[in-house]
Amino acid sequence: MASASSLLSEEQFLCSICLDVFTDPISTSCGHNYCNTCITHYWNSSDVCQCPLCKETFNMRPKLSVNKVLSEMADQFRKSKQQRQTSSTNPEPAEPDEVSCDVCTETKPKALKSCLVCLTSYCDIHLEPHLRLAGLKRHKLIDPVKNLEEFMCKKHDRPLELFCQTDCVCVCQFCTELDHKLHRIVSLKVAYEGKKAELGKTEAEVQQIIQERQVKIQEVRRSVELSRKAADRETADSVQVFTALISCIERSQAELIDVIEDKQKTTEKQAEGFIKELQQEITELEKRSSELKQLSHTEDHLHLLQNFTSINTPPPTKDWTKVNVPQSSYAGTVRRAVGTVKTAVAQLEKTLSQEMEKNLHDAELRRIQQYEVDVTLDADTAHPYLILTEDGKQVSCGKIKKNLPDNPERFSQLAGLLGKQSFSSGRFYYEVQVGGKTDWDVGVARESINRKGGFIPSRNHGYWDVRLRNGNKYTAAADPDVLLPVREELQKVGVFVDYEEALVSFYDVETRVNLYSYTGCTFTERLYPYFSPCFNNTGKNTAPLIISPVNHTD
Repeated sequence: MASASSLLSEEQFLCSICLDVFTDPISTSCGHNYCNTCITHYWNSSDVCQCPLCKETFNMRPKLSVNKVLSEMADQFRKSKQQRQTSSTNPEPAEPDEVSCDVCTETKPKALKSCLVCLTSYCDIHLEPHLRLAGLKRHKLIDPVKNLEEFMCKKHDRPLELFCQTDCVCVCQFCTELDHKLHRIVSLKVAYEGKKAELGKTEAEVQQIIQERQVKIQEVRRSVELSRKAADRETADSVQVFTALISCIERSQAELIDVIEDKQKTTEKQAEGFIKELQQEITELEKRSSELKQLSHTEDHLHLLQNFTSINTPPPTKDWTKVNVPQSSYAGTVRRAVGTVKTAVAQLEKTLSQEMEKNLHDAELRRIQQYEVDVTLDADTAHPYLILTEDGKQVSCGKIKKNLPDNPERFSQLAGLLGKQSFSSGRFYYEVQVGGKTDWDVGVARESINRKGGFIPSRNHGYWDVRLRNGNKYTAAADPDVLLPVREELQKVGVFVDYEEALVSFYDVETRVNLYSYTGCTFTERLYPYFSPCFNNTGKNTAPLIISPVNHTD
């Protein structure tokens, strides 16, 4: 809030008796103010009690009381005046980037104004003559500037107060009478406003360019984001595929090792049986050898002869000459395991190829879907049998022909219509639900197409579309028609146009697969979305074509 010193002048705080700032001011009933001491002395020295200014007489001396509000304001004004006097005697020097007073000799305070006549900058003290003296009041004062000589005409040493629109230079009054005579001259203010308007326009253009580039940055960042998500999906798919491959190899390796170990265990078990049997025979033979050795050393003739026959015969043993431990055969085991792995690898390679192709199609459609446009149907172009919803997003064919004006834009033979939006540059994309119908056409058409004749729309007639006939035949009208390899009924078709690349492409939105692309098209005029729900075929083809919003899934 502004202080009293900034809102009121010094005269309003002066007592008319002592001519100084009020001290304990009082207010008379006539509305005049005086110092308490001054008015008291005045009345004491006079026989009549009256106001010194208006001379209003009071029958009784008024009871005096200090005007507290005026007293506070006078005190604030007195302090403010003291501060100004102090600052004028001890001014603060101007900052390095500020214009200083050219008159002050010691401390250089901040200048308040610069004079184009004096070519001098003044502080508040030295500016006072320019505000008081009539001759100096006519001088041209401007906000303080350091380069005052640049505001003066170097040829005539006069202020540059005018602008020559012919030469686009600032001039003085003498210049307009000499070098710039007959030129278009305006005041600096008029030129300033005009140039300021031009700068505003240029700034708006620059801002528009900045916004366009910011949008482009967003597009680039979105592309990078989509690329990163695609890379992450590819990485995840590759990790899944190679993890499955490694698992298959490890499983085949484990199975191979189990087979080898089982065979080795069988061999070891058989060998252990042979060894146990051989050791039993060795034990029997060592026992017989001991008996023979004892009998051979006996001196008892009768004992030797009586036992000779039973001991001299070797114990029964097995013929081991033809017995051996067979070496386990692993022929074909590794080969069969590798074959299993190869089969798995081939299957994984096929799966990976399919996934990569699917991801490529998915990435392509995601990129194209960025060019989605809001398409609505144009009722003024619709065949009289067609029925449109109020929002202009659905069209079907009815049984009753409506009584409509046969304007030039309306289709009279084909059960078709166009979109309200048209395009003559750039790229655009939209999607149409086509499920549940036996016949339909979806695509784009040029503005000058024949809308009255009974012909089959095709590329040569200015139509670029795909269509369904008899519930099972999908074709592109490429002259001749191209049969589309669609295995299941299409539910939603995406239409993409690149005007500069002369390209029209159609996509199965559900499977993310490109159905067909017209390349090398001839675009010389505006293109409109084209739709035909076809005739209802005695109630078999009543389902509508529906323009649906794009589902931007990550």
